[in-house]
Formats: sequence, C-alpha cells, structure tokens
Amino acid sequence: MPVLLIVLIWIGIAGLALATWLWLREQSRRGVVQAIGGGDRAVRQRILRPSATKPIGALGQELLKRAPSVWAQNATIQEQLVHAGYDSTLAPSIYATTRVLCLVLFPVVFLALFTPDSIFKTFLIAISAALMGLILPVGYLLRAKRKRQERIRRSLPDALDLLVVCVEAGISLDAALLRVARDMVYVHPDLSREMLIVNRKTNAGVTREVALRGLWDRTGVEEIRTLVSSLIQSEKWGTSSSRVLRISAETLRRKRRHNAEKRAATAPIKMIIPMALLIFPALFVVILGPAVMKIVGIMGK
Repeated sequence: MPVLLIVLIWIGIAGLALATWLWLREQSRRGVVQAIGGGDRAVRQRILRPSATKPIGALGQELLKRAPSVWAQNATIQEQLVHAGYDSTLAPSIYATTRVLCLVLFPVVFLALFTPDSIFKTFLIAISAALMGLILPVGYLLRAKRKRQERIRRSLPDALDLLVVCVEAGISLDAALLRVARDMVYVHPDLSREMLIVNRKTNAGVTREVALRGLWDRTGVEEIRTLVSSLIQSEKWGTSSSRVLRISAETLRRKRRHNAEKRAATAPIKMIIPMALLIFPALFVVILGPAVMKIVGIMGK
C-alpha cells in the first residue's frame, strides 16, 4: 500500500507539472498572437513557434540525446505531429519520451493497483498495461490530428469569404491573408496560425507558390490542397484570384452541407444499438414489470 501511495503521489506531481507547463506555453503563444494583432513590428517579425527562435536548453538537449530515434526521427510521426499542431523542434523527442514513459510506467502502476497473486496474472497484467501504454500515445496523436483537421476544414469557408471581400476591395492576396488571419485569431485559431506562417514565409522571401504548398504540407487537409492548386494556377495564368476564392468557398459550403445531411441520414441507424441495449430493456421493465409482478403473485397463491 505505501508503494501504491508513493506512485500515485509522483504521478500527481508529474501531471501538475505538465499542466503548468502547458498553461504557460499557451499563455506565451496567446501573448504573441495578440501582439501580432496589435501591430507591434518587433513582435511581428518573430516566428510564431517559440522553439524555432530560442536556443534549446539543457533539458531539450538531454531529450534529443536520449529519445528513441526510431520514434523521434520517424518522418511519418513528425508529419503527424505537425498535422496535429505540435510543430516545435522538441515535439518528436517529447513524443518519443512520452511513449517510453507510458510503456514503463503503465505496467508498474497496474501491478501496484491490482497486486496479482500468481506469475501468470503478473505477466498478463504487465503485457496488457505495456500494450496500453504503447498504443495510448498513438491514439491520442491520431485523434488530435483528426480534430485539428476537422476544425480547419470547418473554418475554411469563413476564411475564404473574408478573403474574397478583401481581394475584391483591392487588397493584395498577401495583405488579405494577414488581415484575415488577424481577424480570425480567436474564432478559428488553427487556420489563423497557419495563415500567419504563410505570411511570414512570403515576407522572408519565400515564393508564394512554395508558401501555399507549405500550408497543405502543414495541415494535410485535402480541401486546402485543392484550393492551393487553384490559386497557383490562377496566378500562373493571370486569372482573377477573387473568382477562384469565391468558387472554392461555395464548393466547400456545399460539401459541408452534404456531409451534414449524410450524418443526419445515418443517425437513426447509429441509434439502433444504444436503443436496443439501453432504452428498450428499461421500457420493457417499466411497462411489463407490474403485470409480471401480478402474475407471479397470482401464481404464488
């Protein structure tokens, strides 16, 4: 029992430290975005990722050295981390270290909680906990990636409508991207952040084509790939960008409406299983319960 208490205390301390670090990091990013929206030139020239401009400390160097290279240097995992929004320099190393910690700590915690009385149960619990610790970070990463892509996909039509208004008012596409990114900081922060990165790349001398293709590489959203291809083609052939943006916005809104109708059509089918397992048995008990009790009482006499 004391061992279990010590393990729980250490887990609580680690969770509190992680929550504090995440809160401080979020406050720092929010302050940078607010300063960008306020028009501070000194802050505007900074890259949105703090780790890309600040030197890596001693802890970061230690993580980079000791993180498993099979996970930290995996190109697929790095791409998934960027799609999920974790694009800092230390993100692959932190992810790899987290997987190792989960792989080691889960069996220890489960064995301390269940205290098996045989070698077979000990082996079974340890293997199950290790598999859970190995799979849980992967599932969290895939879920974070899917949720972020869904948020970007939903916010894209609104951003395109604002871009159409700005471009038709006579503003260049680069200035329109910056203006829309500022206006959408609190409503759609994920897409706003990516648009700010595109604007910084173009200001740093990167061509617009490369910057727009980088937007697709960083998000992985198929709708953005189609939009980027259309914008690049319109720029090459000299056609109107506002018309491309307007058509893309209408197409995305139509696609979003069709997806909503499709989900609404499949909702009754998805409700069959919970209704059959949870609602119908309760209704049968409420409706047939009194009759069954009377029948049992009559048969007992």
